[in-house]
Amino acid sequence: MARIVSRALPFASRPSFHIPLPPPLAGAALLRSAAAPPPLCPAFPVAPAASLLSWRGLTGTPEPSPAALPPFAGLLSGIRGLRKGRRGQAAAKRSQPQDAAPPPPPPKESEIELLARIGVDEEMPDDAEVLNIVEILKLNVPMAMKIALDGLLDSTYNTRETSIIDVGKYDKVEVSVLLCNDNLIQNLSKELRGEDCTTDMLAMSQYIPDIDVPILMLGDIVISVEAAARQAEEKGIMLLDEVRVLVVRGILHLLGFHHETSDEAAAELDKEEQLILKSLRWKGKALSKSSQDSNKLQTDSLDGQVTNGLKKAGSLRFYKPKFKYIFCDMDGTLLNSKSQVTARNAEALREARSRGVNIVIATGKARPAVIDALSMVNLSGRTGIVSESSPGVFLQGLLVYGLEGRQIYKRNLDQEVCREALLYSLENKIPLVAFSQDHCYSMFDHPLVDSLHYIYHEPKAKIMPSIDQLLETAEIQKVLFLETPEGISSALRPYWAKAIEGRAHVVQAQPDMLELVPPATSKGDGVKILLNHLSISPDEVMAIGDGENDIEMLQVASLGVALANGSEKTKAVADVIGSTNDEDGVAQAIYEYAF
Repeated sequence: MARIVSRALPFASRPSFHIPLPPPLAGAALLRSAAAPPPLCPAFPVAPAASLLSWRGLTGTPEPSPAALPPFAGLLSGIRGLRKGRRGQAAAKRSQPQDAAPPPPPPKESEIELLARIGVDEEMPDDAEVLNIVEILKLNVPMAMKIALDGLLDSTYNTRETSIIDVGKYDKVEVSVLLCNDNLIQNLSKELRGEDCTTDMLAMSQYIPDIDVPILMLGDIVISVEAAARQAEEKGIMLLDEVRVLVVRGILHLLGFHHETSDEAAAELDKEEQLILKSLRWKGKALSKSSQDSNKLQTDSLDGQVTNGLKKAGSLRFYKPKFKYIFCDMDGTLLNSKSQVTARNAEALREARSRGVNIVIATGKARPAVIDALSMVNLSGRTGIVSESSPGVFLQGLLVYGLEGRQIYKRNLDQEVCREALLYSLENKIPLVAFSQDHCYSMFDHPLVDSLHYIYHEPKAKIMPSIDQLLETAEIQKVLFLETPEGISSALRPYWAKAIEGRAHVVQAQPDMLELVPPATSKGDGVKILLNHLSISPDEVMAIGDGENDIEMLQVASLGVALANGSEKTKAVADVIGSTNDEDGVAQAIYEYAF
């Protein structure tokens, strides 16, 4: 009789007989593990070792010697009996005449050792949930292997490839499991199967028939944790439960079960899958019960590829960030048309931060306005993305704060330009607000001036008795006219573009607002100053904006995203165009391009 014992091992640096991929790049993290089993056949042509060699092995404790391992504790051994013998022997026993001499005592029970090698692709971030699942799989995979192997000798299947039947002739049975992201499994699917599509699991056999060796190397199971996370969310189960289902399905594929060939084959695979899940009391849905969910997840893209729907926040923790920094505008970008940060945008910002991406605000607004707007979604303060101690670019790049919120750059508007603008405001009764760091000033009360505070979160403007007193009180970085879009385009902008030529610059971030700033001012310059201060390369930066004042910032960044509601000039220079600010354009940009 044969009895199964199980072990979980790190991946070994062993030859691969089935993945014709190039060897790992120099500098890839090779695995350290226990001694690898000998090659199956020295004369057999060996393909170069594939990405198995760059997977991270996660067994942290020294591997015990085989002699020190106790026999497998008979886990559910009553369900099916595994015999280390052939069908012919069992049949001969049944055909013995009734008066024949009793058979000799059975041979001493031997052990079949189950080895499970668990690893994580080196491109995956060190996510706590994934690492915990790896530890659990070290126990779970051998358990699933035992139940799957136990009935091969006695069960009858109409569709299974039965080249693997009598595992009793082996001393060891080995399988490896790799957890990876969508990109790797898609590349493997394209290279090995010629299918350029994402999938949740690939099972790649290493079994070579007709070779008399003591080790049965079943093969490799590759699981996309991202796809598993999306499917778990759709089914309402835990990620671990979905990974377990995929492990079971992968083992069955390696044992010759397939569901693509016919409905009967799918039914046989489904029956075995449900048996194993039920035997081990694991949650999750077998293939037939989840196929409808999977069909809902898969959609045909415009280029014919199959994708698993939009990336969701629930699975983003498994994406390695493409950028270390995201510079984001406020009005018309992060803020919707009601000047609010939506719940989905806030969730995307938190998700990005949880993956190590730094969010930096670059805006025409004053710093207190940004802090106030983000406080509505609990994203301000030291635990948020903006505070008086965080870096940022404000007032169109005229105020830049660096590490610990220290001011590293400030530029003021020419006083004579300020005086002319304030006088124009008084004479024409067009409301104007002057910005001085964290304060705002105006010459008279007006509903539009109040709206700048109550709707746009800017500091409440202090009404000054005279132009001279205002200019003596504060250094002005910029002034902002509030007028109808028609009034600005037909009168204000043409007038001031000519009146301040060479002395200042006209900026328009919103259709109903016109700003006068120092010449050669741009938000992009403020971003460059901050990048230099933080020693950040533009290659590490993604920027999101909408207005003309965002053009230079988008050009500085490695990836510039203009929202669909932005100006035509801004969209013309952007690398990609996202959704509008009322359609959670920032969240979409983060989910689509930051990971």
